[in-house]
Amino acid sequence: MSTLYLSHPAALDHQTPLGHPERADRIRAIEAALEQERFSALVREQAPMAELDTIALVHPAHYVEGLRDICPREGLVRLDDDTVMSPGTFEAALRSAGGAVRAVDEVMTGQMRNAFVAMRPPGHHAERARAMGFCFFNNAAIAARHAQHRHGAKRVAILDWDVHHGNGTQDIFWNDASVLYCSTHEFPLYPGTGAADEVGAYDNIVNVPLHAGDGSQVFREALEGRILPRIDTFKPDLIVISAGFDAHWRDPLGGLQLTEGDFAWATKMLMSLAATHCNKRIVSVLEGGYDLEGLAKSTALHVDALLGH
Repeated sequence: MSTLYLSHPAALDHQTPLGHPERADRIRAIEAALEQERFSALVREQAPMAELDTIALVHPAHYVEGLRDICPREGLVRLDDDTVMSPGTFEAALRSAGGAVRAVDEVMTGQMRNAFVAMRPPGHHAERARAMGFCFFNNAAIAARHAQHRHGAKRVAILDWDVHHGNGTQDIFWNDASVLYCSTHEFPLYPGTGAADEVGAYDNIVNVPLHAGDGSQVFREALEGRILPRIDTFKPDLIVISAGFDAHWRDPLGGLQLTEGDFAWATKMLMSLAATHCNKRIVSVLEGGYDLEGLAKSTALHVDALLGH
């Protein structure tokens, strides 16, 4: 078994205004980084479009149809100050979700050991019926629900190490004991959620807020002391990573001081838990990361780890 890499040129067709941090060059930077010889073992596939009934496992039909209807034929439409639709946005969002779904299919059936989905727009700020924070469909949540609905997974753990809290993922699973959502993030910072006392209806939410200036030691202590033991106790059938790389010290949208090595270390720690509990099954979906050099280096070491290097 190997590592599956999913992307699609449609990710470049989601256009944002000049100077917007969530831009097509993010995917180009990742693609360039993964062209190196050491990534030759990656199994590369194009992300399909998600079926609407699969997205409906998380987002109500009226919300999905509303996004489709307001997607412009030309120009840009702003949903809020941060979240913008262009003519290519709806297909890109469908393929972001579809890549996560395909990754789950391949990993849960044992065709692939693990997978990384390099698509945009990202997803973890998208609530059940609200687009925000650059996000339209919650790809990590859709992956988790699809694993349960299609493949019979009883428990799914999601680790979100983006610098911003995944308010959407927390909102979706707040009342669901079958999904464990764990997050490290800078606090206070957009979107303002993610305090330590936000624990979910069934103690299934684990928020470990970090502070601006915190670096490798604090991040690793948060995982080793709070998050990894909870995942271990939870014994998931699948681990999903909301892989945002904007906690990197170079990133302009946050104040954490992580290095690319921290993401590799966290990946390896999760792989150890996955080997113990879920036959090594991990699906990683791209979230943030807005400094192109930091994003490229972090992604490369994340994928290196997934490959077992």
